[in-house]
Amino acid sequence: MIVWINGAFGSGKTQTAHELQRRVPGSYLYDPENVGYFLRKNMPRSLQTDDFQDDPLWREFNYKMLSSIAVRHSGAVIVPMTIVNRTYFEEIVGRLRTDGETVRHFALCASRETLLKRLRSRGEGGRSWAARQIDRCAEGLAHEAFRCHLDTEGRTIEQVAERIAAMAGLELAPDTRHGWKKRLDRLGTQIRHIRFFQ
Repeated sequence: MIVWINGAFGSGKTQTAHELQRRVPGSYLYDPENVGYFLRKNMPRSLQTDDFQDDPLWREFNYKMLSSIAVRHSGAVIVPMTIVNRTYFEEIVGRLRTDGETVRHFALCASRETLLKRLRSRGEGGRSWAARQIDRCAEGLAHEAFRCHLDTEGRTIEQVAERIAAMAGLELAPDTRHGWKKRLDRLGTQIRHIRFFQ
């Protein structure tokens, strides 16, 4: 099974995905963004796009990687990735489903104010690239193609992860971490995912 966690920047995708990966035995976290950074590093500037999702190679590579992993890996594959273009979504998720793969999709939702607050907490201001994408993401994700929508307002990462696990039929291992360990894990995840060039 592939569990795709979608949502605007600041919705909690990455933290939720890491929480699931920690608590779902045998699961694997796959980050499609890494393909974009690989393409930027290994492609002439004249061939690069402003948004790597616009490059057909990014979509094809991620489809093939996820297809291969899903076939060969026995556990859940967790994918945190914002994707709001329906055509691009179909080129990856639609093709995987057509191939017979089970893909459970969840779009994490929150108000604009909450998203901006979360972005500020990780050092991104109201004019950052991520903040400028909020309206585009909200508009795109409102489409029926991006169901199931999960409201994250007032919910902890643990609660969101538990809701996704329940809806996807995934069994969670007990969380035995103390509060300080959870905060340390979250901070580590946040630091590892800072994108300095955005």
